[in-house]
Amino acid sequence: MRINRNSEYSGSKQDKEHLKFGLPPSDLDTNILKFNRKIFLSVLILIAIAVVIWLLGLNSDEKINITSFASDVIASDLFYLALLVGLLAQLVDGSLGMAYGITSTSFLIGIGASPAAASGAVHIAEIFTTAFSGISHIKFGNVRKDLFKKLVVPGVLGGIIGAYILTSIDGKSIKPYITAYLLIMGLFILRKAFVLVKNHDQKIKHVRKLAFSGGFLDAIGGGGWGPVVTSTLIGQGNSPRHTIGSVNTAEFFVSFATGITFMLLGGIDHWIFVVGLIIGGLFSAPFAAYLTSKLSTKQLLIAVGLLITGVSIFNLYKIFG
Repeated sequence: MRINRNSEYSGSKQDKEHLKFGLPPSDLDTNILKFNRKIFLSVLILIAIAVVIWLLGLNSDEKINITSFASDVIASDLFYLALLVGLLAQLVDGSLGMAYGITSTSFLIGIGASPAAASGAVHIAEIFTTAFSGISHIKFGNVRKDLFKKLVVPGVLGGIIGAYILTSIDGKSIKPYITAYLLIMGLFILRKAFVLVKNHDQKIKHVRKLAFSGGFLDAIGGGGWGPVVTSTLIGQGNSPRHTIGSVNTAEFFVSFATGITFMLLGGIDHWIFVVGLIIGGLFSAPFAAYLTSKLSTKQLLIAVGLLITGVSIFNLYKIFG
């Protein structure tokens, strides 16, 4: 569960390092964390009320089916594996501010999920995480309307088309290509450890094309919106605060449209993955903040890049070995 930050860089060592590498600020600002806790608790209470009302309206047969599903989840090894994946992915995202989808998709494919099931589960889980993120950014004034408008429609279209293509192709035939894409993204993150960005604002270029490509690759590969769109825009020298706020808020609509497309096209065949990702992410935020305080940004980028690259190479070995 992403506990998002203000995107207003503080004078802390971590935020100075994040600014150099074109990454979102760290999660260590206590005032921002308090605000996000209020958002999280408020939304959680609303969800709980809605669930209770929904349960009260079910007939006896439907209640039996829900009980059976809950029992299947608890008894499933896949649930506990997905829970660990969600915890690890949120640990990465909480430390670096991106790469939740890439990390979780890499591991889900590694434990046997099809590309469509992995990407679908990740995007359903991200609907919740990006909702909190977007609310936070809007509250703190980090969203630039003109940039947001340029991002959201092409990003949504790219996500829908990517989800449609992924659910229309045999999972086994496309799995090597998806794994190769994740390997490239791992190398991309690894490269960021050695490339500093400019600190002056420039005119933002090719935003709609970038958003469409980011949404498409995000749906096809189960992740990549942040590394592709955010990193490219900040790498051009644009304002990190408004870039991150606008991109993260647009990501909610991209994740929502992509997740719903997967649901309508039957691309999610393992709801156990969704439950595991969400629950696992809930427990990760404190560890992510601790990890951020102990390791430098460069060390984190190298570690995460090597992790995703290594998992992808292992997955390719399993496919072709």
